[in-house]
Amino acid sequence: MFDIGFSELIVIGIVALIVIGPERLPRLARTVGHLLGRAQRYVNDVKADINREMQLDELKKLQSEIADSAKGIENSLRQELDAARGAVEAPLKESLGEVEALAQPVLDAPASADQPEKPSA
Repeated sequence: MFDIGFSELIVIGIVALIVIGPERLPRLARTVGHLLGRAQRYVNDVKADINREMQLDELKKLQSEIADSAKGIENSLRQELDAARGAVEAPLKESLGEVEALAQPVLDAPASADQPEKPSA
């Protein structure tokens, strides 16, 4: 910020002692110290706020990346599940169709053929 050396500070101090006077110089130095402390705290607060905002932006970006990744994984798992379901259901439907075809003659037969005839007396 400012490049002030020790010799320049001594010159400023001597000029301030001459201009302000030895009675008011300690009070002025104390007031300047308080003002500089407030300024430093304000600057530190602003820096901390900026850092928090940057971290919050990074966290939001990370959250969106994770959400996109999760959606991609969910979609791929859903596709794999659908493919596996199709691979299992197709043979089952085929087998069920064959069983129904074999059972159809039995189901269509008359009911009297299923019951044994009673001997005539």
